[in-house]
Amino acid sequence: MPKNSKAVKRELDDDVTESVKDLLSNEDACDDSFKKSSLIVNNHDGEGKECDVEEGGSDGEEEERPAWNSKLQYILAQVGFSVGLGNVWRFPYLCQKNGGGAYLVPYLILLILIGIPLFFLELAVGQRIRRGSIGVWNYISPRLGGIGFASCMVCFFVALYYNVIISWSLFYFSQSFQQPLPWHECPLVKDNNSTYVVPECEKSSATTYYWYREALNISDSISEGGGLNWKMTVCLLIAWSMVCLAMIKGIQSSGKVMYFSSLFPYLVLICFLVRALLLKGSVDGIRHMFTPKLEIMLEAKVWREAATQVFFALGLGFGGVIAFSSYNKRDNNCHFDAVLVSFINFFTSVLATLVVFAVLGFKANIMSSKCVALNINKIVGLLGNGIEENLIPHHINLTKGALVSVEDYGQMITIFKGVKETDYQSLGLDSCSIEDELNKAVQGTGLAFIAFTEAMTHFPASPFWSVMFFLMLVNLGLGSMFGTIEGILTPLIDTFKVRKEFLTVGCCVLAFSIGLLFVQRSGNYFVAMFDDYSATLPLLIVVILENVAVAWVYGCEKFFEDLKDMLGFTPYRFYYYMWKYITPILLLVLLCSSFVQLSMTPPSYSAWIEEEAKEHTVIFPLWGIVVCISLVVMAIMPVPVVFCLRYFNIIDENTSSLSTVSYKKGRIIKETARPGEDDDTSLIQGKSPSEAPSPMPGNSIYRKQSGSGGPDADTAPNGRYGIGYLMADIPDMPESDL
Repeated sequence: MPKNSKAVKRELDDDVTESVKDLLSNEDACDDSFKKSSLIVNNHDGEGKECDVEEGGSDGEEEERPAWNSKLQYILAQVGFSVGLGNVWRFPYLCQKNGGGAYLVPYLILLILIGIPLFFLELAVGQRIRRGSIGVWNYISPRLGGIGFASCMVCFFVALYYNVIISWSLFYFSQSFQQPLPWHECPLVKDNNSTYVVPECEKSSATTYYWYREALNISDSISEGGGLNWKMTVCLLIAWSMVCLAMIKGIQSSGKVMYFSSLFPYLVLICFLVRALLLKGSVDGIRHMFTPKLEIMLEAKVWREAATQVFFALGLGFGGVIAFSSYNKRDNNCHFDAVLVSFINFFTSVLATLVVFAVLGFKANIMSSKCVALNINKIVGLLGNGIEENLIPHHINLTKGALVSVEDYGQMITIFKGVKETDYQSLGLDSCSIEDELNKAVQGTGLAFIAFTEAMTHFPASPFWSVMFFLMLVNLGLGSMFGTIEGILTPLIDTFKVRKEFLTVGCCVLAFSIGLLFVQRSGNYFVAMFDDYSATLPLLIVVILENVAVAWVYGCEKFFEDLKDMLGFTPYRFYYYMWKYITPILLLVLLCSSFVQLSMTPPSYSAWIEEEAKEHTVIFPLWGIVVCISLVVMAIMPVPVVFCLRYFNIIDENTSSLSTVSYKKGRIIKETARPGEDDDTSLIQGKSPSEAPSPMPGNSIYRKQSGSGGPDADTAPNGRYGIGYLMADIPDMPESDL
């Protein structure tokens, strides 16, 4: 830990020089959320002078750290960040793919073993140190300070393409105010003598055609840029403008937006669930979803994908969790918050899964009925010419216009297969099974912009439901974007002392400029590239380093003492063993399995071929593979760079470039550190009470707790609420630590 710096001598009475950021980050909050606090200075005669320190002062005053207006606003921010698009379009896909309802068992187990402990850890360090990710990991270990910069890099990469998904949702939202919906039917092409359906649409489907051709106007490969898609460019500009306006005042502006962006998706999901349950076939989808396939739980792949989903569902490693919690009161019960937000996230995923499969069950019923009608016409044409009439059950009516149920059709197919074992394939009949339709697993954009949109075209009042659905996607995306951008802005503001307005605008303008890469005709392929390679491995490495930094570098015992001091109670010993042993081991196993998977699977993407109206898996070109590798290297590079700079003393670990301030009669006067003097970092690199030097009796400055009346209200400078300082007019007396 850095040593205490030398005392700064001042001629003026009642002046105390200290880093304002360090002071504010280690003091307890008053009930009005740090907006106003009091300092008591005891002079030599024992008389106390009380000074108010308020934000927004003049004469070079520096603002105190902002705070959440309420606990509800903070919880909604964390929920909005953790609950994102992945809950709607990835969790249902993983459930369907990995054993249905049985998938919930490994997910819950890994949520308890990995998710909640790591989420609690990030909440605790952010709230304890009251810094963004850069400041937090500099505090834990200066040599591991690169973890914070790596988090910022990952956040920036993710923000680049995540806002593109929001722009897609904005485009579909703007197109939903039409009756019928523009993706309801395939467009017709009028020739001189005839009218026919667009071949690309006829080979695929109306919703698939609209997504690839009308919305994305996609090229055949990543190497064919094809120029900008102006519709998506406008939508991307709107998306970044919304993010910029919501974030420009920090949590004071984004916190208010959270009330809508976090709560509205739940209203939409509940409305969709009620509506879907009233549709024919919805129960088939839910039954298919929760029919457990227990044998699949024995596969290692299921556990790996469950761990990955837990990891990303909570937003671990991005720095957004740390940034949001850094604006909390220091005695906030972050353990309760960690458990609450984690289970809200889990139940949101289950709710979204119910909605998705209820709607997909309805869609499967519609598609099966269409398939049956088409194949009944084939059967009628084959009667007496390949199919004998006595093979048709008596209760089934094949006369023109008669409706045949999916069950009756399935009964006929079973009879045909039994009688015509060798000749059945030549009949060219489809099975038209609801189960087969439900087994067509789709995820990501395929679920949201193709499968779900197709189902909504069959809803009564389909434009209304389409508007609601894509507005929900926009809000889910914005909630996650706020946390992601906060993971960039908060550490940079804390570290480099730039104005949040300028940094926010500059960050959004830069991101929009780079984001033009994703709105060209080949942009969807770059989104897939960034999604696969810019976050997965770097975030895993970041979180492993976070865990090791706290549990092994800083020390679990010492961290538990900090938690007891901060929370007022000792956390369960369960977390000690999780942080120390179980969670890092599981994360290392997950990292190794991810490396193995990537090494066995060459970098590839799904290219849409216009002539065939199909997707084909294509290997990235050489330059694309270089970009994939570069994304991983660039995200992780700050960790070894900072470590080497600190290790070889190129950057001195015991110095800080933070400015210092003088407190005099309630005024905060900013000044820079004198040459040759180290800034005092004792509050950042705090020692335990037993290691800290004792302050001189009768000469202390410490926080006055509002509303306190007991003897313990104003504790000793090294106590929970006290912060010991040197009186400005007493030379050569060491400052005490927190």
